[in-house]
Parts: sequence; C-alpha cells; structure tokens
Amino acid sequence: MIVGTPAHSAPRVPGLKLADCRLEHPTGLRSVDARCAFLEVPEDPSHPEGGKIRLHVAVVAALSKKAAAEPLFVISGGPGSAATQFYAGAADAFERVRRDRALVIVDQRGTGLSNPLDCDFPPDFETRQISLATVRELTQSCRDRLHARLEFYTTSVAVRDLDEVRQALGAERIGLYGVSYGTRVVEQYARRYPTHTYAVILDGAVVPELAIGPAIALDAQSTLDRILAACARDADCNRRFPALTPRFARLLEAVTKTPRPIDVPDPLTGRNAHTNVTRDQIVAAVRLLSYNSATIAILPLLLDEAARGNLAPLVAQAIMTTRSLADQISIGMHNSVVCAEDVPFFSAADVDRAALARTYIGTQQLDGLIEICKVWPRGVIDADLHQPLDSRVPALILSGELDPITPPANGARVAREFHDVLHVVAAGQGHGQLGTGCVPRLMARFLNAGTARGLDASCTQSIAGLPFFLDFAGPAP
Repeated sequence: MIVGTPAHSAPRVPGLKLADCRLEHPTGLRSVDARCAFLEVPEDPSHPEGGKIRLHVAVVAALSKKAAAEPLFVISGGPGSAATQFYAGAADAFERVRRDRALVIVDQRGTGLSNPLDCDFPPDFETRQISLATVRELTQSCRDRLHARLEFYTTSVAVRDLDEVRQALGAERIGLYGVSYGTRVVEQYARRYPTHTYAVILDGAVVPELAIGPAIALDAQSTLDRILAACARDADCNRRFPALTPRFARLLEAVTKTPRPIDVPDPLTGRNAHTNVTRDQIVAAVRLLSYNSATIAILPLLLDEAARGNLAPLVAQAIMTTRSLADQISIGMHNSVVCAEDVPFFSAADVDRAALARTYIGTQQLDGLIEICKVWPRGVIDADLHQPLDSRVPALILSGELDPITPPANGARVAREFHDVLHVVAAGQGHGQLGTGCVPRLMARFLNAGTARGLDASCTQSIAGLPFFLDFAGPAP
C-alpha cells in the first residue's frame, strides 16, 4: 500500500543503555569492538500501542576526545544486508572518519539482529535453472514461515526508525553514509528530516525516481561489454584471450541448450562435487565478478578457460560468490522492499524485453522479481519516495566507472538534485568505492568541512583498475 508522509513527530524516546559488544562479519574472519543496545519500536508505526520489534544499534566511539557532535550513521545495501555485518568487514575504511566523529550502525528492521526476515532457500537457488512456478512456491513458503507484519519492513518505515535512534542518542544532527540500496535510505532520510541531516555520502547512488529492476540486465551488459573491450584494446590481454565476446556468447548458448556435467572441488572443503553447469551458474558468476576491480581483472581469464572447456574455475567462483551473498541477505526484508518500492512501479514503457533478451542475464531476473511480488505483501511507502529530490543537504556522491548496477549516470542524475554536491567517478572501479584509494580520506575531509564546495578530490585521479590477469599467476610483470 502507498500512504502519505507518515507522522514523524513521535515523542523523544528514552536514551539507549549501551554495553560492550563485538560486530562480526558473516565469514567469521573479522570482528570489531563496539557498544550495542536494542531500541524497541512499533512494528506498525501508525499503531504505537501495538506489537513491538527491537532494533539492533551499535556505536563505535570517535578516537578524538574532541569528537564532532554529528555522528555518522552507516547504512548498508542489498536490500537485506545487515549494517553491523557490513561495517565489520569495512571498518578499516571508516577509520579516517572515526578520528573525529562517532559511528552509528543500525541493523535495518528485518536484517541482522533487528527481527531478521531470514528464509532457508536451497544452497544452489541462485545458480540452478528453476521455473517461475518454483520461484513462487519457494517465496510462498518463505512468506508463510515468517512471523512478522511484512508490509512494515520498507524504506519509509526504516527511515523513521533511524530518526528514533537519532533521538535516543541525543544527536541534533547526523551524517549518513549509504552504499547501493542504502543510498535510497539515506536520500529519503535527507528528504524527511533535512534539519537533522548534516551531510550525506552516497556510494553507488540509486536514483529516487527510478524503480530498480528494468535496467539491471542492461547495465550489467554494458559493464561486461566495456570490460571485454578494454581487454581487446590491451595488447597482452587481446593476444592471450582473443575474440572473447563471440566465444562467451557461444558458451552461454551451449549450456542453455545442454547443461554440462563436471566435477568441481568445493571452494571451502576442497571435496569434489558433481554438478551440471547451467546458464544461471555462469550468469551469476559473471555478474558478481564484474562488481569490483580485483575480480574484473581475472574475468577475461576465467571466460577464456570456460570457452576452452575448463568450466571449473568459473563455476567455483559462482559457488563462492552466491554462497557468500546468500549468507549476507535477509530474503524476506529484500522482498518487502522490492515488492513495495520497485516492482509495482515497473511499466511496459520502461521494460524493453527484446533488449533484455539480448543481454547475458536476459529476462529471467526481472521475471523472477515480478513472480516473487505476486505472492508477497505490498508494503507501506511514502507518497514522495519516487519524487525527485531538491535538497540543500551537502552531498558527496561516489561512482565506479564500471559499476554494473549503479553506473556513473545514476550518480550524475542524483547530483542534479542537490544544491551542494560533488560527484566523483573512480576510473576502472566497480560497485562501491568505500575502500578505494584516497576515498576514505576524502570522505573524512568532506564531513569535517560540512560542504562539498571547494572540496579537493584531485587525489581520486590516480585511481585506476588493476591490470588483467594473463594466467592464474597474475598479470604480466
């Protein structure tokens, strides 16, 4: 359902009683110290006397004894990713910011420890060629197992939660960093609460006016085309991996017609496992490998090996990346967001199915979202969620030149909706610039200045993509 602007004048909530805690990444390889608490909020904000859920809030103190009054809230992507887990894996990139201000990390409702909407899907769900009927059946099962009011796990409600946390911490104004879907949350917070927003950092910006979905396959194809074109322009890469574009197309066609049986060692256990390589496995691997510069560098090598018949390295990448993604995403929260904020806004005019069919992803990803939302409750959204911004909040927008999901054109469009803004495009980079080159230093300078005007971003001109791997030993010396 779509509602008007929710009431945002709730009374001040009691202060949080923080206690020592540790934030852990899902891999278990990284954890960081913090102070944590739970804040109780209504599941349905329009009925505060009704059922409650608990928001998991973590605070990482500033290093300076003279810390800035405005903390930075860290918002993760997905939708469905837990911010505390994201921060645990990216804490080093925030250390420059943390010198001068505290960091606040809130697991968005439906994720992490904030009443997570988790469902156990088959481990090969993302890579197995399954019918839309099976997608609907799995989604119904997920929906029916979750004990939650699923229509209240959307961006519009989460933004209200963030302001409840702000009040509980006694902060008059806050800065916000958001990555990917998290930029939608940040944008809407700045729209709803401009007087309480000090500055925003949008890393891989989502355009407020656009539904996410119809352009995913087109943007992914554009990025792959540019990666393969860059390989063709590189003498060593072109000589080592000739004619990758037509060879990749032939590979996709072949496994679409006849899945190819292979034995591949499990990337974690090393045990051999028999599998039938499907188009979906290859698509998942290529899409996720194009997300950052480190894996972009090895992509031509993996495609060449696969085209020559050695599918195991690419399949192993598909297994690792999709398994990691499944561990980090609360599917129920993801569905509540996309089925309220995106799929209902798909229109025939915006969906060129013929163009989608020409991409390596095809129409299946879009059709899968539509099928999911046929059985998932449509939730609450602000009436202006998809309206353009006209914001005077200072903004730093970060884009990756090769971003396959939020390309630089997104950042350029969003930049026109802020009055005080700097848009930085990092050459050769994929999705999310948080830990890239001098970006952590640039973010800290921006927040300390409180304006993008006059901000010197010349250090980002030295950012470049990694050289292509010519074999599994690495790039040419």
